[in-house]
Amino acid sequence: MKSVVAALVTLVPLVAAAAGFECLIEPSQVIELRASVDGVIAAVHVQRGDVLRKGQVLVELQSAAEKVAVESARYRAQMEGQITTARNRIDYATKKFERLTDLRQENFASAQALDEAEAERRLAESELQSAIESRELARIEHRRAQEQLALRTLASPFDGVVVDRMLNPGDLAESGSGRKPVLKIAQINPLRVDIVMPAALIDSVKPGMKATVSPVGMSAKYTAKVKMVDRVIDAASATFVARVELANPKLKLPGGVRCQAEISGVASPVSPLRALRPAQ
Repeated sequence: MKSVVAALVTLVPLVAAAAGFECLIEPSQVIELRASVDGVIAAVHVQRGDVLRKGQVLVELQSAAEKVAVESARYRAQMEGQITTARNRIDYATKKFERLTDLRQENFASAQALDEAEAERRLAESELQSAIESRELARIEHRRAQEQLALRTLASPFDGVVVDRMLNPGDLAESGSGRKPVLKIAQINPLRVDIVMPAALIDSVKPGMKATVSPVGMSAKYTAKVKMVDRVIDAASATFVARVELANPKLKLPGGVRCQAEISGVASPVSPLRALRPAQ
């Protein structure tokens, strides 16, 4: 019996050093993707488990009416007829005014005729200004129609993976936080590692300290730096969380994995095997 206890006591430092702190590897963020407007789903381009790229189109709603509205607004924004007509009137009114000005200097035209020609020119200039403003308004309406059409498409806000797919083509996608999402997606590069530590160590851990993360059930170890340390201790468990940001560029490491972590310069928790040390 003494030999068994002696062997366990010998192993205590090794077990304590290897134990580390409990931690959990999670995605940086998990979001539920919902439609911004109500509409029938025309296509869902991804399945559960698919890898996503930022900006990738994931879901399309039926949008035939919106596409027609965009084309109509684009055509109005490009129309030049009213502007061309107004410029021709200005050209005609300007020449008429100049001729009457010359005739007036020689007393061959009345002052009233000259005033009428000047008023006609100014009216033509106002019509040109109005035509230009109408075209600018049409361009704004074109952009608005494009934005309305863009709301019918859901794109990925980040690189990540599809966690779940809730709706399919033909289903009604409804806007609003209380409505059923179309997809649930997660960002797993970088990953977030929350290390649970005893409250007594809160002054020992600082952002920038080196951390080694060992996922449970995997032989690989990952090195990263502490990014954030809680400044509020959980009273129920007398613990706080030190957060590490773990790069995962090839998406090999999944989220939701339990792990053990060691922080350089911070002592790991004592193994329960120390309780077996014989009394002196």
